[in-house]
This record gives sequence, structure tokens and C-alpha cells, in this order.
Amino acid sequence: MLDNYLIIHKSVLPDYYEKVLDARRLLESGQVREVSEAVRRVGISRSTYYKYKDYVFEPSDASGSRKAVLELMLDHQPGVLSAVLSRIFGAGASILTITQSLPVLGKASVTLSIDVNAMSRSISALQQALEKVEGVESVRLLAIE
Repeated sequence: MLDNYLIIHKSVLPDYYEKVLDARRLLESGQVREVSEAVRRVGISRSTYYKYKDYVFEPSDASGSRKAVLELMLDHQPGVLSAVLSRIFGAGASILTITQSLPVLGKASVTLSIDVNAMSRSISALQQALEKVEGVESVRLLAIE
């Protein structure tokens, strides 16, 4: 997973990347309620914001923990979710939330938010380990903080 990222000094990047972060901060803090107001204040277009909002992040060491959100598609069989949770626990991660959909056609979507701060392996290694669990059809990393 981390092989998809680079650490780059912001002085060599176009200024709109930082403005995307500024707009996100305005929205998250509640200073503005709508994206159109946030982008107007920071001086970028809505399309620029939407194009980069899910790809531009800044380092955050305030909380002392890292979190990840995984989406899994599981066979609707007894013990599959338990095996997934056991594998996550074995990697040193902690479960924060679990959201499971009703099974449709024998499959259930499960979204897990996990604290990965104390993990003994990388997120990519955890994803690969989860994909090997019998009854797991797919594993997708939705977000990491």
C-alpha cells in the first residue's frame, strides 16, 4: 500500500494541493458548510477540490494512533467474520467499528475501521493475509490516516 505514495516537500508542488487541504480544514472545522463556499474562500475550483480531495493528505501526529478503513466482501458462512477478526487481532490491530450489510446472494459487505498503530506488519501484508482467509472474496483499503 505504501509503495503508492511519495513524500514530497510542498514547495515543489503546485499551490492548489495545499488549497485543497485548506478547503478540507474549513469544512471539517465547521467554519463553512458547503464545498462551494470552502473553495471560493481558498481560491480553487470545485472540480479541483473533488479531483484531489481523496489523494492529498498531510501528516498527522496529533492523535498518536493510525486508523484504516477496510471494506471486505465475505461469503455468508458461519465463522468467516470471526476468522477475519482473528487475523486482524493476530496482526496487532484493534477493531474500532464493524458495519455489516445484510447478505445478498450469499455475500455480505463488511466495513471495518481499525487502529493499526501497534500492527506488526504493513497494511498491504494485512490485506494479503485477509484475502487468504477462506470465505473472503475481496479486501479493499478505503482510507488510512
